[in-house]
Amino acid sequence: MEPMLARTVQTLPEGPEWRYEPKWDGFRAIVDRDNGRTVVNSRSGRRLDPRFPEIAEAVSALLPNGSSVDGEIVRWSGEGLEFEPLQRRNRSTVWDARRLAASEPCYFVAFDLLRWRGADLAGYVLEERREGLERLFDERAAPLPVMLGWQTDDPEEARGWFGDLVAVGIEGLVIKDARTTYRPGRREWMKLKHRTTTEAIVGGVGGRPGRPEFLVLGRFDPETRELRIVGRTSELTRAEQRELAGLLSEAGGGHPWPVQLPTSWGRDDSAEMVRVRPEVVVEVELDAAVTAGRWRHVVRYIRPRTELTPYEVPTGLGVET
Repeated sequence: MEPMLARTVQTLPEGPEWRYEPKWDGFRAIVDRDNGRTVVNSRSGRRLDPRFPEIAEAVSALLPNGSSVDGEIVRWSGEGLEFEPLQRRNRSTVWDARRLAASEPCYFVAFDLLRWRGADLAGYVLEERREGLERLFDERAAPLPVMLGWQTDDPEEARGWFGDLVAVGIEGLVIKDARTTYRPGRREWMKLKHRTTTEAIVGGVGGRPGRPEFLVLGRFDPETRELRIVGRTSELTRAEQRELAGLLSEAGGGHPWPVQLPTSWGRDDSAEMVRVRPEVVVEVELDAAVTAGRWRHVVRYIRPRTELTPYEVPTGLGVET
């Protein structure tokens, strides 16, 4: 079964029908238990149980045969959520996954019950599915790697989560209508994500400096003072291309970056970039997700900051302006 998805919103809806949950920063997964065998599938349908054996084993002890749960695989370090260990695990061999499960254990946050003892629950409304999920956790002792995801119908409590939990890596909120059935592949849930603005240095472009298709962004490393790639923007509009065209110029020798764009931001990452002189500062909007020393998702270009020099830009990945 494909997972039900969420679309981005800018404000928090309120009303008796809405349910609010933290937006966990991890790997979405549906866990199926049939005939004594547990399979963990990613959002794209890729098998994850060989890479996360502790999740498969723990959910096996919780779910009866003919049952399925939807949730998120996360890594909790004691101080907050970490995404890089999930990526390490995803690239590991089955043998290494077993070793990492002992040294960097992961957890499964269950937030929806899709099947129960052979009965398909997708046609039941969320309120009923949630009641079934809570009964499951009440009646069975959940193994440590599995937890029931938080949910509230109180918008003030949800705002508290939104404001307080960003410090430990919660990306925002997922908002669901308690009256709706589970609709695989449909973006009928909503997500409200933390976004902030900050500055970065333009060190490269897709296309050419006179007509940049997107910007490759850098920050100085706080320890080495080297200019590091930290992100890239989404595709620029024609108006934004014209705004930047007169500011950017192709770099000569000595630029510290490779010609090839790092493979961190999607299908077009294999394209070559044109390195530009790292002297233009731009303001961008981004979310809180970070991995491998870069902003994980593409960022949105807002405007040039011609009054700032590169040395006035925050270092590292800090977003303080």
